[in-house]
Amino acid sequence: MANYSNKKLVPEAMTALDKFKYEVASEVGVNLKDGYNGDISARDAGRIGGNMVRKLIQQAEQQMK
Repeated sequence: MANYSNKKLVPEAMTALDKFKYEVASEVGVNLKDGYNGDISARDAGRIGGNMVRKLIQQAEQQMK
């Protein structure tokens, strides 16, 4: 049986990731507001998350060189 937890491994990173999310959202043309954003489409949310992952992978690959 899997043991899942919502505990953040690095709680301090949440602020940086939140800022990163807003930066990526503005780059892809999605207008996020402070607080609740449950009214955006799944497509827009996917664009934001997908681009965040893409950029994080690029950063990790550059650090490995």
